[in-house]
Amino acid sequence: MINQPIVKLGIVGVSRDCFPISLTQARVAALMAEVKKAGLPEVYDCPVTIENEKDTMKALDWAKKNGINAVCMFLGNFGPEGPTTMFIQKFQGPAMVLAAKEEGKANLASDRGDALCGVLNFSYSVGLRRLRVYIPEYPNVTPVEAIKELADFRDIARVVIGMRNLKVIGFGPRPFDFLACNAPIQPLYDLGVEVQENSELDLKVQYEKMARKSSKIKAIAADMEKELGPKRNTYPEIINKMAQLELALLDWYENNKGACNYAVFANKCWPAWQPVFHFEPCYVNSRLTGRGIPVACEVDLYGAVSEFMAECASELPATLLDINNSVPDDVLPKNADLKGATAKDLYMGFHCGNTCSQCMKDCKIKYQLIQARLMSPDITKGTLEGQIKPSQTTMFRLQSNSDAKLVSYIAEGHFLDIDPCSFGGIGIAAIPGFARFYRHVLIGKRFPHHGAYAFKNVGKILFEALHLLGVEDINTPLPAGQLYPGENPFAI
Repeated sequence: MINQPIVKLGIVGVSRDCFPISLTQARVAALMAEVKKAGLPEVYDCPVTIENEKDTMKALDWAKKNGINAVCMFLGNFGPEGPTTMFIQKFQGPAMVLAAKEEGKANLASDRGDALCGVLNFSYSVGLRRLRVYIPEYPNVTPVEAIKELADFRDIARVVIGMRNLKVIGFGPRPFDFLACNAPIQPLYDLGVEVQENSELDLKVQYEKMARKSSKIKAIAADMEKELGPKRNTYPEIINKMAQLELALLDWYENNKGACNYAVFANKCWPAWQPVFHFEPCYVNSRLTGRGIPVACEVDLYGAVSEFMAECASELPATLLDINNSVPDDVLPKNADLKGATAKDLYMGFHCGNTCSQCMKDCKIKYQLIQARLMSPDITKGTLEGQIKPSQTTMFRLQSNSDAKLVSYIAEGHFLDIDPCSFGGIGIAAIPGFARFYRHVLIGKRFPHHGAYAFKNVGKILFEALHLLGVEDINTPLPAGQLYPGENPFAI
């Protein structure tokens, strides 16, 4: 996938000067041996072991010269909390801490590291400097145990790095009919996300400009035909139009990232779009999202950002869906496996046709049924419709509320292998505990109808990334017996 940060993770060993520096160096070497054995990519050990502030500056110089953009501070022994946290403060990228477990009783007589103690003082010094650092649930690890923590942190860091280097590009005014998409944008700037809002006319001019690049349009159209095949390419007469739009968006992406490394789109897609362009943008949106450039519907800026975070966390395509409709009993097969959810916890995630083909069990190009009620079906062709593939999923959203405060939710579950018996890009989502979560979080905290969906369980990654980004109001489903704030205990 394109449009994704590559994490170059530095392992920086630290040693308190009253402990033998060789203890940290030997433990870093053992850790790196396991990293190599596990095949973790882009992980590098710093040749400088930090004992004092001068070492800190040398280690920072090494990180800069080698393009290190995330660090693990490794306490091979108690560690010097001042120089260690000074490194994190000046480094400014995402950071975590791990500490070495004692290897065995042979070490305890004279080569004890006391790193369990060191993490406590490290955490206090982090607080003094008002730094956000990822500290795993069990930060004291053996080299083998460290591999899972390092792998998780690489995913967390990818989300954070992406967000700090992201531009969200909007085309068109946020729709009056979907006021929930009109969230304040100040919190995006607070996160370090740039915002570029454009007119629908800008996209029309850009689209027409691409008409001169016929060879590129033909190449994209050929790729679309290959992806769809003859059975799914039901309206071949619009394939060149869709290819021209894809070229227009990719060209805008390349030429408008500016100072940012990554970009996403949130585009107006109705009601004026169809009479002007004479097709739906959904299939094109699905293709870009499938390659790592989310294109959110209905100028949903926070939806586009949420999709991007889901893709960074999972390294897979994501999608944006309406939390749409209930599931009638007669849709469910007898004794269906609901993956830990109850029938009340099921709902259908739907959108017109923006989910990429690789995330669909079956699909083909259709016309948008709802919009065709208001306008000619001939100009609403271009949705990619079918059943979303059965898989793990994480529903996720980062949102500004009306008071310009960031709020979020994360819930893990599955898309079921059950025919939704309906239109659009649609799937039956099973989220354990969803019924109460819907009422007391999604409704109770006034989240909009759109949610981003990763095709993998990445709740842990997103939760920790949000913490590093400074988002505190993170909502997750609560187990039975634990009340949500304001939930009526007598109504359960």
